[in-house]
Amino acid sequence: MTDFNIIRQFNYPTTIRFGAGAVNELPDHLASVGLTKALLVTDPAVSQLDFFRRIVKLLTDRGISVEVFSDIHKNPVKSDVLKGGDAFAATDRDCVIGIGGGAAMDVARAIVLRVNHRRDLFDYDDLIGGDQYVTEDVPYFITVPTTSGTGSEVGRSAIISEDETHRKRILFAPKLMARIVFADPLLTMELPPFITAATGMDALTHNMEAFIAKNYHPLSAGIALEGIYLVNRALRAAVHTPTLQARSEMMIASLMGAVAFQKGLGVVHSLAHPLSSLLDTHHGLANAINLPYGMQFNAPGLEEPFRRMAEAMNLEDKTGDGVVAHLFDLNKQLGLPVSLRDIGVTVDHIETLADLALADFCHPNNPKPVTREDFKQLYTEAL
Repeated sequence: MTDFNIIRQFNYPTTIRFGAGAVNELPDHLASVGLTKALLVTDPAVSQLDFFRRIVKLLTDRGISVEVFSDIHKNPVKSDVLKGGDAFAATDRDCVIGIGGGAAMDVARAIVLRVNHRRDLFDYDDLIGGDQYVTEDVPYFITVPTTSGTGSEVGRSAIISEDETHRKRILFAPKLMARIVFADPLLTMELPPFITAATGMDALTHNMEAFIAKNYHPLSAGIALEGIYLVNRALRAAVHTPTLQARSEMMIASLMGAVAFQKGLGVVHSLAHPLSSLLDTHHGLANAINLPYGMQFNAPGLEEPFRRMAEAMNLEDKTGDGVVAHLFDLNKQLGLPVSLRDIGVTVDHIETLADLALADFCHPNNPKPVTREDFKQLYTEAL
């Protein structure tokens, strides 16, 4: 049994300090690199929690000036980033620390980009070659994850939506990766069951979609398989009987999923993103509901990859049908809905959702091509 009270260092893909209490090292690290004026970027809920207040006190007790920016949406939009960039400049900060889940990490990373890059924010959209404009230095950037889902703490991109249309855009550049991650599973111990379940299914989706994505990347594929194994072993305990072991394994599996999906994602994320854009659905929940349907779509013809995923999940039925049945059952065991109707989707939404899904940036890496009719059919089945 691994002792997660021991703080370990991983140097992949950036420096990661991992273990119970790792966040306590944050003030000394800032001091060691000569930083004294931190902008802490988080969401409104996290900013009110006791552990966040403890982090602020840790920093101020070490003589570090703290400015908190938490005026962000659940699904971040461009104006969140612009306001955060203004806060960085107005308060003369010298570093950015993203503390929270995917929304906080995305906004923090986009603020890091914004500080010295003054074109329109979406000129830097990776899908239109915007990374070529990321030419200037960026502020020192640190991440502190508080959920085990997106794995954004080890990412190099931020997903930010347009304010009016809620179309999602990707801001990407290697220099947007955090210089160091303080991954402390103790920060997740008080997460409520629903958030633990939804974010955990997000991590599973990342690992599964990365494993079967069509791009050749055996390093990511291997990481994804181990991530699938860890989520399947730890998630139910993390939700229902949380222990340091379960929470630690989920945090590891989450960041593994984010490393793995440089191989690509797929149809499930393209089904999920429009639900967040149109109905403001929690991203992890949207993935959880759509995961069985997306995997059912992909399974025929991918017998070998599905057998390997089934083995990682220790299933008796190692077919695609067995994997799909397990995913439906897992959602039920976690107390998550298994249909879109349960989250307010109606037949009237299908056409708009299908249009948004077809325009999404994830499904081109799906192992099978996905048409607009496929998306309509998948949404209809998921109702």
